[in-house]
Amino acid sequence: MAVTAADVKKLRDATGVGPAECKKVLTETDGDFDKAVKILKERGLAAAAKRSDRATNQGRVTVKVKDGVAVLVELATETDFVARNPDFIALGEAIADKILNEGYAETDERLNGMVKDLATAIRENMSLKRIKVIKAAANQYLSSYIHGDGAIGVVVLVSADKPDVFAKEEAQSFALSLAMHIAAFNPLAVSVADVDAGLIKEQEDLFRKQMAQDEKLKGKPANVLDGILKGKVNKYLADICLLDQGYIKNDKITVKQALADEGKQLGTVFKIEQYSNFKVGA
Repeated sequence: MAVTAADVKKLRDATGVGPAECKKVLTETDGDFDKAVKILKERGLAAAAKRSDRATNQGRVTVKVKDGVAVLVELATETDFVARNPDFIALGEAIADKILNEGYAETDERLNGMVKDLATAIRENMSLKRIKVIKAAANQYLSSYIHGDGAIGVVVLVSADKPDVFAKEEAQSFALSLAMHIAAFNPLAVSVADVDAGLIKEQEDLFRKQMAQDEKLKGKPANVLDGILKGKVNKYLADICLLDQGYIKNDKITVKQALADEGKQLGTVFKIEQYSNFKVGA
């Protein structure tokens, strides 16, 4: 059976495989379309298995918010070229939509299968690295921000004691500024109370070792050394805790102060309930 250009196009549209390979398989199967699709998928999956140990340090973050629910998706792949591929971008959007519409809370074989299908067609190792779902209560507002070509994605959940304030453009703009701040400064926690005690202890031990090697501190009284250590730890916590960081729009005040100032101006009390910050490759 002669293989026509229309046959090749149909198979290519169905599988994403190049025209030369499509024509070759159609010739092998004597034009049997279903058999050709099966063979191409089998070959693609086998090739994908061989590629599975190749590093996936590139990718894209997709963020979507709908009806009080936000979802972040990180798709990983081998090259930034594929990360900019329209089909790769569309896959992230499709997965985010599926999570929102069907109520997913974690990855499963169906979501991973969507990734495998594209990996088979593009012939590059890729994976669904992580997803995160955040739901807002009645007094809460979700704001999202994507930096660059999906290199960083942020969702921040802000509450107010007068939730009607979130209908105002000023409140929405402030929430967006908080999301942009998180993208820029990458805090590890909202406040000191949220920082793992083990991490603080680890930093204290590190500072002690550094101080012990500092000739300028030799012979200093114990109470002085304790004060210096406390100052170093406090500085470290201010750097990693969102509320204590210098606010992105005015670094002379902290994020905590910005929340108070903006709340006073709008007649409410704002609070950052939680946030999620996805960075490609992190």
